[in-house]
Order: sequence, then structure tokens, then C-alpha cells
Amino acid sequence: MACKVIGGVRVATAEGQRLDMEADALALISKALEQKADWLAVPVEDISQEFFRLRTGLAGAVCQKFVTYGVGLAIVGDVSFHMSHSNPFRSFIDESNDGKQVWFVRDMAEMEERLSRR
Repeated sequence: MACKVIGGVRVATAEGQRLDMEADALALISKALEQKADWLAVPVEDISQEFFRLRTGLAGAVCQKFVTYGVGLAIVGDVSFHMSHSNPFRSFIDESNDGKQVWFVRDMAEMEERLSRR
């Protein structure tokens, strides 16, 4: 897990580390906290498809873990397919992106832009 400072905020990246269940979220949070990271960026391709089906409850459970432990979660990548197939998921993304704890961003450049505006 790599960590860098963006706009005064420590961001860990979890490339190649799967997020398939709640236990994976806890493991990633633990690694991020070891790095003293404020945010964890997870590539969309490393996330279970179940996360994008809100009815499974995985997205809510994972996001709640990040909120509970005070680590921001950035889902990095193209989620347009999931948005186009689910209005509730589109709403979930919009609501998340309006907040300060969970973001869906196209790429790390967008993440850096958002962090620099904080």
C-alpha cells in the first residue's frame, strides 16, 4: 500500500487489494491507519460487483466501516455502467459525492482536485 500527501492530506492507495466483503474493508482500513492515511483510494476494478448492487448491503456496510474508523474512501474509476443500470446507485453516488467521507472519482487527478478544495 503506497501513501502520498495530496493538499496536506495523507492518501493511501490500495491497488491490487480486493474489496469483496466487509472483512476486506476492515483489513484495508487497518493498513491505511498503519500508514497514518486520512483517505484510502481503491480502484473500481478491485471492488466486488456485489458492492454496486445496493440490495446486497455491501456498499452500505463498507462505507459505514470507513465512516466509523474516520478514514475517507475514494472509489477511483469509471462507474458509469453501474449508474446507467441503477437509479438508486446513481443517487447513492450523488449523495456520497456531496459528503466528506466517501467519494466516487474518475481518476486520481479528480481526487487531488477535490482534496485541494477542502
